Amino acid sequence: MPNPYLPDWEYIPDGEPRVFGDRVYIYGSHDKAASDAFCDNCMKVWSAPVDNLNYWVCHGEVFRTTDTPYHPSDTDWTDGPIYAPDVVEKNGKYYLYSYIFGGKGCVAVSSKPEGPFKLLSQYEYGIPEECCCNGWFIDPGVFVDDNGRIYLYWGFEKSYAIELDSSMYKTIDSSLVEDIIPTDKPFGFFEACSMRKIGNTYYLIYSGTPGSQLCYATSDKPLGPFTYRGVIINSGKDYPEGNNHGSIANINGQWYVFYHKMTNGTIMSRKGCVERISILEDGSIPEVEMTSLGFQESLNPYEITKAELACVLKGGAFVTERDIFTRTVTNITENSIIGYKYFDFGKDENTTPLHLHLRTRGNGSNSLVKIYLDSVEDNSPIGVCKVGTGDGVWSAELPPVTGRHALFFTVEDAAGGWFRDKFKDRHLFELEEFVFTR
Repeated sequence: MPNPYLPDWEYIPDGEPRVFGDRVYIYGSHDKAASDAFCDNCMKVWSAPVDNLNYWVCHGEVFRTTDTPYHPSDTDWTDGPIYAPDVVEKNGKYYLYSYIFGGKGCVAVSSKPEGPFKLLSQYEYGIPEECCCNGWFIDPGVFVDDNGRIYLYWGFEKSYAIELDSSMYKTIDSSLVEDIIPTDKPFGFFEACSMRKIGNTYYLIYSGTPGSQLCYATSDKPLGPFTYRGVIINSGKDYPEGNNHGSIANINGQWYVFYHKMTNGTIMSRKGCVERISILEDGSIPEVEMTSLGFQESLNPYEITKAELACVLKGGAFVTERDIFTRTVTNITENSIIGYKYFDFGKDENTTPLHLHLRTRGNGSNSLVKIYLDSVEDNSPIGVCKVGTGDGVWSAELPPVTGRHALFFTVEDAAGGWFRDKFKDRHLFELEEFVFTR
């Protein structure tokens, strides 16, 4: 599946990937299209076979803070939205940890990784009220070490960690660590703790400053001290900026970073994405770029590409949902840049001209779409597509193309003179989809 890797209508940010048995599970928040608030009052779980990451199954709502027609609330002290959950396995049971907005947080338990989860307790025991927004456990990350010891990490603009006892929610006295990841540079802790262990090294993944950066620090102990190592991915680079939250997972021998990106012109309508990463011999993780690929190695230019797969959106353009079936790139103005990475046009020499076909929704403007490969700054366009005033499909003939390339569209208002100058920031059209033919 390309990015976003879940079905087009689904919004699961803050994704914590966990491999249990022969499936990978995503535990995350639940956003809505064009929402004006973070998260929902329910948590949903998705999973896929480790050997078929193109087949994701929804296990439904597995934990709730409000009543529904089919299930009562799982919390009797709060009806706040559920933020950024995490799930770990211990002795054959699966424990869900979540921060609930305005209501501290809780731990719930299930006999299955996909839930449903039954409330075990609020996890507020033994931790001073002044820790992180009057005791709120923002963005909890949980870790079970090889020796069975359990650790909880959390924080917002200040980080904390503590060891839990075998109850999975009571804390061990004197184990609290403050500023486990400092807010000072180079660490720049913001929020979103997630712990992983690779070999004998502990990796704490977190949202840095700015919040669109997913960073990591390492240590030889679960409670540090930690050494800053760098940025794994920045979801706000050449794309509408917001927060970021995610983690890493090894699936069938390949390491991935799971993260989210912004849609619908808001920071509260986020979609899960994934990229391949490498972990080098020195334990470092080279920074990767945001792409359209997801679990795929390349996109097929001869299949229809949905506009929402864009991984570069500059000049004010953003992805918006018109209905459950349709998402477009909208707010396209003069000098907008829309990019996709990466298409494989094939290796064989082919002298047949290439044709690009764009489907758009018109906004009463004539526009010019210039087509670039690999880079806008360093290359000349390989062609220009004229886009008319109404809804339609617009085509352009291009030279033969082979190999693997990033694809960029730049946009110009085709109007001239004083009109173009006066209305230079006007919305020109919406991009729905496109395809290449020979």
